[in-house]
Amino acid sequence: MPTTSAPTTSRRLLSLLSLLQARRDWPGGLLAERLDVSERTVRRDIDRLREIGYPIRAIRGPDGGYQLAAGTQLPPLLFDDDQAVALAVALRTAVATGAGIEDAAARALATMRQVLPTRLRARIDTIELTAITPSQDASPQADTEVLLRIAAAIRERQELRFDYSHQAKIRDSGSDEPSAPRQVQPHHLVLRSGRWYLVGWEARSADWRIYRADRITPRVPNGPRFAPRELPSGDVTAFVSARFKGSETRDEWPCLGEVILDLPEAEVLPFAGDGVVQSVGPDRCRLRLGAWSWSGLAAALARFDADIEVVGPPELRAAFTALARRATRAGRERPPR
Repeated sequence: MPTTSAPTTSRRLLSLLSLLQARRDWPGGLLAERLDVSERTVRRDIDRLREIGYPIRAIRGPDGGYQLAAGTQLPPLLFDDDQAVALAVALRTAVATGAGIEDAAARALATMRQVLPTRLRARIDTIELTAITPSQDASPQADTEVLLRIAAAIRERQELRFDYSHQAKIRDSGSDEPSAPRQVQPHHLVLRSGRWYLVGWEARSADWRIYRADRITPRVPNGPRFAPRELPSGDVTAFVSARFKGSETRDEWPCLGEVILDLPEAEVLPFAGDGVVQSVGPDRCRLRLGAWSWSGLAAALARFDADIEVVGPPELRAAFTALARRATRAGRERPPR
């Protein structure tokens, strides 16, 4: 039953809307209890929310209640303080997604900031961040419509038919002729280092592939439905990381070596990447590092301006020998042509 301390109608409507957004459905009696009003008042308030555009469905039955459903238009939304701050941060970093939504994100942030309470606006304004993306040439934007098409095919479990540009293709994009359309079972859409990738199973090659989304041109219609497979590693993050390291399954570099550098640990750590650095003295350290090839690993280690002692394996020592020969030839003066 209502009490003398019941909130005003407008405040009560906001409280009711907040409750409806917090869970899928609410029994009418429980809503009345939470708002400290009668069920009849709840029904009237539900009608008021419907009049201003909120699609609220009535659930019939002994445990019936109300459910905030999806509508044809976007009604005003209600966020708590933490949600508002999280949304503002997400909008500010949207420029780094490579999804071509920068302008829309900026407009959404401006709209949101305009209606925020002073206390929240101050919190958001203290967040000084700059989202840095590679240049347009280094990291082309993925088309938003293409991303939506891929995401829809993943959700509906439909094979995706598309043309794929072969310019500077990545290792796992396949090796068919440029004119051949792809037909892939799409499984994951991945954002890695500001660039979008599609992870999918290609039946023609009977293998998992990774495609750059900015080089995909979808064809219409999609292919048939499929039963999803499991990735070799069971985890898309580990799978993608492994493939970019040149490994088929395990998330580790195929070539791992260990050296002693005549440099203190503190000078090596900032440039060791995912390597392991261990001090072995005031001016020496042990570095365990990986790369996609032995020559690549030797070149990566040679960038440290210090003497290097190879601990192992023998393949790394041989790679240094080969690298030294190539460096010697490159350093020779050649007669002008």
